[in-house]
Amino acid sequence: MSIVEKTLEKMREARRPAPAGTRVPQAVFGAVAPIEPTRAEPSTQSAPEASPTRRIAIDQNGLREAGLLPPMHQSRQIAEQYRQIKRPLIANAVQGGGTLPNAHVVMMASAMPQEGKTFTAINLAFSMAREKDINVLLVDGDTPKPQISHLFGAADSPGLLDVLEDGKLDVGSLILPTDVPGLALLPAGKRRENATELLASERMRALVTRLGERDPRRIVLLDSPPLMLTTESRALAAVAGQIVLVVRAAHTAQQTVLDALSYLEGRSVALVLNQNMNAAPTGYYYYGYGETGDAQKESSG
Repeated sequence: MSIVEKTLEKMREARRPAPAGTRVPQAVFGAVAPIEPTRAEPSTQSAPEASPTRRIAIDQNGLREAGLLPPMHQSRQIAEQYRQIKRPLIANAVQGGGTLPNAHVVMMASAMPQEGKTFTAINLAFSMAREKDINVLLVDGDTPKPQISHLFGAADSPGLLDVLEDGKLDVGSLILPTDVPGLALLPAGKRRENATELLASERMRALVTRLGERDPRRIVLLDSPPLMLTTESRALAAVAGQIVLVVRAAHTAQQTVLDALSYLEGRSVALVLNQNMNAAPTGYYYYGYGETGDAQKESSG
């Protein structure tokens, strides 16, 4: 069983209903703790942003055991695959400018649940954070099911929806740095019934712009709900400069993928095909890049 298969099986187990009256424990692989003032790192950002007062300690061994990071014996192989996936995304983010508005915002998407999107988002975030000149802000935009916030122990922390609801909040005060150099998290925040309207608002557009202006080296990796099941994901797609669509091989119907792409028409879309057993032995992913309807495809194996 591949690492992606293990991840998807754990996600399926987490979604299975429990017998009435029982409480199912959910794994958490991070903890939010105060930052001691003497240990706070100096800001490298080009515009003022509130200094964080809390930090997430990520249990990478726990993530690895849960199948959300590759095992040690596969780490080099999968790291190389993610290097190939991230290179055009970073190039566009750095060079996009006026030709690709909001190129620094990369949305992680899938047509349906259980495609491997969370696995891909976490591993891509870790891979991008290894870049010397890049800061990665992982934003949990999957507001119906904020799994990344939960996994990193920040499910109860204020975040995206809170700053969109309350214009007096400074987003910088809600960003949680992690003990992974170059990686920070903006949690989903408190669930609200008007989440779609908040994500589709001018305040959301202004927030995306502000995040880029405050740190020109920042790439915003925006996790989203499934495109075919929610309206929140389509609102998020409107503010993203680049979109990564994760598709599970031999699982997602071709028409479902085409329907999902129809919501992204004219956008810059990268395709990641998980569990492609027909790929080269070293590859889990098949990768294509370009505007929807005209993607140029290449093997990442």
